[in-house]
Amino acid sequence: MTTNTETFQTTFDFVLPRGYVDGEGKVHREGTMRLATARDELMPLLDPKVRENGAFLSLVLLARVVTRLGTLPSIDDQMMGGLWATDLAFLQDLYRQINSEGHTLIEVSCPSCSSNFAVDLAGGGLGEA
Repeated sequence: MTTNTETFQTTFDFVLPRGYVDGEGKVHREGTMRLATARDELMPLLDPKVRENGAFLSLVLLARVVTRLGTLPSIDDQMMGGLWATDLAFLQDLYRQINSEGHTLIEVSCPSCSSNFAVDLAGGGLGEA
């Protein structure tokens, strides 16, 4: 019998590049995203907004998996729609990273020396701007 001492990470803290500005002018930048379940990816497809316009899919999906943003009491797709475009892109990238086994690595070969190595298509580490 073998023992696995590796911990399975299901939540990931992040800091938005700009931050969500609430109705009182307070900026919320620090948050947490959890891994998506199959249900998280399927349920937004039933949302009337998504059925009418597929562009809303990302907002509805992110609202399901972002579990905390600053001191906001709740997170919904309306709030996600109020994010700056850079912050939305950041969250979409983070979502792809953590739900692709934590990375977006691809193996490439050097055309000069034929050495194989991995390249992270997403750039920096998790949650880095």
